[in-house]
Amino acid sequence: MTQPRNKVVIFLGPPGAGKGTQAERLAREQGLTKISTGEILRDHVSRGTELGQQVRPILDAGQLVPDDILIALIRDRLAGMEPVRVIFDGFPRTCAQAEALDMLLEELGAPVTAVPLLEVPDELLIERIVERGRQAALLGEPVRSDDTEEVARRRQEVYREQTQPLIDYYAARGHLRHVDGVGTMDEVYGRIQQTMR
Repeated sequence: MTQPRNKVVIFLGPPGAGKGTQAERLAREQGLTKISTGEILRDHVSRGTELGQQVRPILDAGQLVPDDILIALIRDRLAGMEPVRVIFDGFPRTCAQAEALDMLLEELGAPVTAVPLLEVPDELLIERIVERGRQAALLGEPVRSDDTEEVARRRQEVYREQTQPLIDYYAARGHLRHVDGVGTMDEVYGRIQQTMR
């Protein structure tokens, strides 16, 4: 059986679940482009672009960036990509975003292939995020504004309130793949690979 040329993988999971690390590895090994709206937005903030100035207070408060801004970013990234071989990390976060993404992917003839959901207990997530901030500070690197316990807890609440319907959305469409996100990076990656078969 030949592999379809287009491949669209959407990583779901709460902040701190390790989506970014796992998505990068999968992208490398399967020749996919990783699209992280968080990375794109942080890049705009660090460069002080008009968009960066617009979204900085939203990110600093641990809130979610409006859908229209994110969809425009995604449309821009996918324009001219042939075939469409991507991994989304941290997007979509709501059913409205998922529906908009589905419409965009339909236009491109590249439907969603799989949606791995990394599952990690809340307290472990908070621990990981705070530790990430601590490590950055020790190494003299800039600490992300969302790597504090207070913002991390708020982001977990926002994630639960807004993302549970999204989990149901992809489950109803048969795309969702549950992945235990606790263990070494290699163990978790092995589980992700299993779900992609």
